[in-house]
Amino acid sequence: MLIGAGVSACLMAPLTGYRRWLTPEIQQRANSWMLMTGSFGMLASTLPVQWLLPTIGWRWMFGILAFLLLLAMGLMVIKVPEWRLIQKPDAQDASEVKPSILAGYAQVWRNPYFQRMTPIGFFNYGGLIAMQTLWAGPWMAKVAGYSSLEAAGGLFWINVSMLFTFLMWGLLTPKLYVRGLTANRLIKAITPLNLLVQISILWAGPDAGALHWALFCISGSVVSLAQPAVGGAFPATEAGKGLSGYNLVIFLGVFCVQWGFGLMVDMFRNFGLEEVASFQAALAVFLGLCVVSYLYFLRHKTER
Repeated sequence: MLIGAGVSACLMAPLTGYRRWLTPEIQQRANSWMLMTGSFGMLASTLPVQWLLPTIGWRWMFGILAFLLLLAMGLMVIKVPEWRLIQKPDAQDASEVKPSILAGYAQVWRNPYFQRMTPIGFFNYGGLIAMQTLWAGPWMAKVAGYSSLEAAGGLFWINVSMLFTFLMWGLLTPKLYVRGLTANRLIKAITPLNLLVQISILWAGPDAGALHWALFCISGSVVSLAQPAVGGAFPATEAGKGLSGYNLVIFLGVFCVQWGFGLMVDMFRNFGLEEVASFQAALAVFLGLCVVSYLYFLRHKTER
């Protein structure tokens, strides 16, 4: 819980900074490359941990991680630009009653673009993170029959693919943005590919391994473009609230899909299905929710 509280600003603070410091097309690049650097951490949690654990154990693993976090904090103090108010409040503004935090977030939730992006952020983006971080490994182990080392290797290559995917998004999004290919249009065009990959995993069952899940993550990564787009839907002074609200949506989705997928696997097992069939049935439910979220996104035409 303390680790979660401690890193809670690590995504919102930079995204809010990008909203103030960078132009819209460069915001997408900065977001993608920030996620790319996050993929390095994901990589470190797969095979390197598998190799180092027998030698140094969990305590030293966390000690090294703590040292690297302290190093990152020091670099932020030295390198991150100063935070400047965009507009200094005058005496009249200072005397006005500020809305409460809840009232401020109520305005965020009423934003039409925020509402449009909520289901796809909850199920498609949150589900992507949930599958990548939790359920891809058990699928490879319990459905595809991978050993623990093979599953760790599979996760390693899945995260390598995500690293290069975010690298490419960072390289391409400014050029695509200039040509009118906004986040909405890219999500509209590429999300169906992700749904088709889910169908292929469902159909293949035990034959769906690391390659299938890598394709799932690559095709699903397009929804990451929604975060900077949501930030751009708000004034720069309110972008932090908008981004934090959307981050809450995403991680509620991560929690619900991580927990709900396991509950569904157990439920289908109790209904008499075999373990492989239970995983497939749970994935079918998740696929259905992703389809409904995508259709909701298509129905609401609010642009960014």
